Amino acid sequence: MHSSRWLILAAVMMAFTPVVVDTTILHIAIPSLAVALGASGNEVLWIIDVYPLVMAGLLVPMGTLADRIGYRQILLIGLGIFGATSIAAAFSTSALMLIVTRAILGIGSAMIMPCVLALVRQAFEDDAERATALGIWSVVGMAGAAIGPLIGGVLLEHFWWGSVFLVNVPVMMLVIPAVWKLVPSQPGNSEATWKPGQALLLVAGLVLTVYGIKSGFKAALDLQSVVILTSGVALLAWFSCIQISSENPMLDLSLLAKPAIGTGLIMAFVASGSLAGFELVLAQELQYVLDKTPLEAGVFMLPIVVAAAIGGPAGGWLANRYGLRAVASLSMAAAALALFAISMSNLAEDVYAVAVILAILGFALGVGLLASSIAIMGSAPAEKAGAAGALESSGYELGGGLGITIFGVLVNSIYRSSFSHPADVDGVSNSISEAMTAARDIGGSAGLEIAVAAKVAFGAAHSSVLMLVAAMIAVLSVLIFVALRNAPISNSGTY
Repeated sequence: MHSSRWLILAAVMMAFTPVVVDTTILHIAIPSLAVALGASGNEVLWIIDVYPLVMAGLLVPMGTLADRIGYRQILLIGLGIFGATSIAAAFSTSALMLIVTRAILGIGSAMIMPCVLALVRQAFEDDAERATALGIWSVVGMAGAAIGPLIGGVLLEHFWWGSVFLVNVPVMMLVIPAVWKLVPSQPGNSEATWKPGQALLLVAGLVLTVYGIKSGFKAALDLQSVVILTSGVALLAWFSCIQISSENPMLDLSLLAKPAIGTGLIMAFVASGSLAGFELVLAQELQYVLDKTPLEAGVFMLPIVVAAAIGGPAGGWLANRYGLRAVASLSMAAAALALFAISMSNLAEDVYAVAVILAILGFALGVGLLASSIAIMGSAPAEKAGAAGALESSGYELGGGLGITIFGVLVNSIYRSSFSHPADVDGVSNSISEAMTAARDIGGSAGLEIAVAAKVAFGAAHSSVLMLVAAMIAVLSVLIFVALRNAPISNSGTY
């Protein structure tokens, strides 16, 4: 047993925190950086979701690479990439540069994440101590995501949008020496299989598919969009065929044959996607439409993120007491009702009522995420627990990235159809970020008219999308209730 195990835990938690915070801190900064960089609606979506998409595609192969080379080595490389790229992202001069740096940040995060858990498991040999350490890891993860928007709001109250990236640098300057000093160096397993080609195939398929969806919504599915989308789907299908036919797949898709695992993965997609997509769109409405400062928007969003962090631990107790089937289906039903209620609410006037509804939504989605984990891990054979965990982690990250895409393209599509203004100004009807940039540049009464028209269109689009997503999640809650009909009353059984 490592004598410095608690110091090792402190070091890896310091490494883990900025990666988690980075998943939500940028939501608050989007309006500021979109105007500063003149980013289009599609570019805004890429800035946000290229990070989880790249991370999702690389989590498993980076974990196996760490098995081969050693966790300490890969963790240090990942931290170095994350710190250096944070500086580049902070001083990006264009939307394209920021998209590229966010993608590289995803690579660094994919190297950090699997090493954190592996090092915790290595350092703590006692089962009780390991459970405590993993509990601390879980709390840090949930708390980091919860305070991300608030940290972003505080930073943007005093500094420019790049500060949300630059804040990572002093943290890395502390973490890298701590990891170097405290984490022991152990040789890797040279026999561990590493399949970078499959990882690149997955990432390419995801990126092309998402690009095809985004460009298709904007260009009404022209030939280029169809070709790109088809290519992306074909690459994903090829990747799936390789996984199914391989004796040692990167992602064991055969686990999806179990109904509970397939249902759990769908829940992970929907819960993480709904949370990420809704937070992004809400942050834009609060700042663009209601003219709130980043700090005010961060405070406004606290109920959903804090309740989501509480919902995770509470979900385990609820599932034990009332059964997975009831908790999973009711959590999705509650999320659907909350989204519908928000779509009908006036965010400017019904402040306290909206805060309660946001808390209900966050709690329901937090419970849903935990229920999905119980469904996946509880029904996986013991010898495939690692494969199930990899599938679950990938599902969370993919859900977040695709949720942002779905919310974003739907909002932008409805915004374009709802926008009504006689001015013939390029881009103002494409997205609210482009409209606000144009309004600032034009100025005067003409600029004000464009801004008002954009606010009206975006508000209508946001409400319509929330109603649509609420209906989809309501249907999903019924399907979950049917799919988990054989689930035991407590999570101690096998599904």
